[in-house]
Amino acid sequence: MTAVSGVGPWPGTDALEAATTVVGDLGDTPAEVVGLPFAVLLPARGPWGDATGAAVALLADLPAELGPHGWKLADRPGRDLARARALAREDLDALAVAAHGWPGGLVLPVLGPFTLAAEVYLARGDRILSDPGAVRDTVASAAEGIAARVADVRRVLPGADVRVLLREPLLAAVLAGVVPTFSGRAPLRRVPLPVVADGLTAVADTVRAAGASAVVVHPGASWSALGAIRASEADGAALAVADLGERGWEEVAGLVESGRSLWAELPAQRSSQCAGPDVVGQADALTRPWRGVGLPAAALRDVVLLAGAPPERATPDDARGALAGLVRAASIVAERAES
Repeated sequence: MTAVSGVGPWPGTDALEAATTVVGDLGDTPAEVVGLPFAVLLPARGPWGDATGAAVALLADLPAELGPHGWKLADRPGRDLARARALAREDLDALAVAAHGWPGGLVLPVLGPFTLAAEVYLARGDRILSDPGAVRDTVASAAEGIAARVADVRRVLPGADVRVLLREPLLAAVLAGVVPTFSGRAPLRRVPLPVVADGLTAVADTVRAAGASAVVVHPGASWSALGAIRASEADGAALAVADLGERGWEEVAGLVESGRSLWAELPAQRSSQCAGPDVVGQADALTRPWRGVGLPAAALRDVVLLAGAPPERATPDDARGALAGLVRAASIVAERAES
C-alpha cells in the first residue's frame, strides 16, 4: 500500500510534543495508507538541533564545533558538540516515549556524508570537500555514527522497522563540482561518481548491518544525482517531484524499473478560499508524470510519499495540517494504483 512519511524538520522546540504529534497522526491513517512515523528535527532550537547539528552529533571520532561560518571540525570535543549530543539524546528519549510499542515502519532522516562534507569546514582550512582524505574520514565516521543511532532506536523501540532516509541535498553539486570554496571565487573539485557511489554503499552496508531494513538516499530535487544512487547499493532514492521535467521522470522510470524504491516528496498543497486544499492536484504531481513515462499504475503501491520541510514561519498546526493533507493525497494515489 502507498505509504506516507516526512523528511524530518518540524516547527517548534518541544521534542516530545513534536514526536507525539507525528507518531499519533501517522499511526492513525486510512486502511489504504500506511503511516511511517519519522524522527523529527527541530531547527528552531538553533544550529545544535538543525539537520547539520544533528548529523555532526552522530559523527564517530570526528569532533566538531561552531565557528564564525558554521560547523567545523575540531581537535577535541567541546561545548557545542556536547550541546548537539544532548539534543540528540533528548530526541531519542522523546521518540521512545511517543512511539512506545510501535510495531511498524519508522523513518530515521539524517544528513548524508557528502552534504556534510560540502557544509562543514576543516579545523584549519576550507570545506571538508576540499580534502579527499577528510571526505573518506567523514564517510566512515557518518556510517558508524548513523549505525549507532539505528541501534539506539532499535533498542528503545524493539518492534520498529527502522528505515534510514539519507538526506543529500548537495549531492548533485558535489558531483558536478560547483560547491564554492570559502572565498567563493572558484568551485571545489568535483567528487567522481564512483567515489560517491562507493561512499553511499559503505554507509548503506554499515547501517543495514546495524539493523536498518532499508537506506534511501534523498538528493533533494536534483535528478542528476540518481545515477550515483543507482550505482550504489542503496535501496532506493527519494526525490522532490515537482517540476522534474521529462528527462527527470525518465531517470525516475529507470530507477523504478531497476527494482529500486521511490520515495516521492510532493509539493505543498495549493489552497483557495472557495475549494480549500487541492488534494487532487498534489496527487496529480506524482501520478500524471508517472503514467506519462509508462510506469504501471500498480507500482504506485510501493511509493512512499514524503512531506517536505515546513516553511520557515510555519507553526506546528501548519505542519500537522500539511501532513494530514498528504495522507488524503496518498488515499487518492492508492486508489489510482488499483485502477
